[in-house]
Amino acid sequence: QVQLVESGGGSVQAGGSLRLSCVASGYTYSDYCMAWFRQAPGKEREEVAFIDSDGSSNYADSVKGRFTISKDNRKNILYLQMDSLKPEDTAMYYCASPLRDPCDYVYRYWGQGTQVTVSS
Repeated sequence: QVQLVESGGGSVQAGGSLRLSCVASGYTYSDYCMAWFRQAPGKEREEVAFIDSDGSSNYADSVKGRFTISKDNRKNILYLQMDSLKPEDTAMYYCASPLRDPCDYVYRYWGQGTQVTVSS
C-alpha cells in the first residue's frame, strides 16, 4: 500500500526558512516523478515544485530562486527547502506522485498535507 506522509510545516516569520519532508512507503522514490503542491484558503491548488526520476526539476515562478526540491532515494524522502518565505507562501503543502514511469503528470497519490504559516 502506497503512503505519503508530510512533515516539517509550522509558523515562521517572513524571511525565514522551513524544510518540508515527505516520507514514502510502498514504492521506491527513484523510479517516479514527484511534486509539491500547495493550497491556500479560497485559492486553487498550485504546483510549486516538480522533480523527475532523473533528478531534473522545475518550479513555479512564484517560488523560483527561493524553494528547492530534492530527494534522498536511499531513504525514500522528498524534501522542499523553503527560504526567504513570504506571507503569500502561507498554505497547506502536499506531496504527490503519479507512480508512473515515464511521468504522466496525473497525480494519483497524495499525502495528508502539512500547514505552513508565514507572518509579516
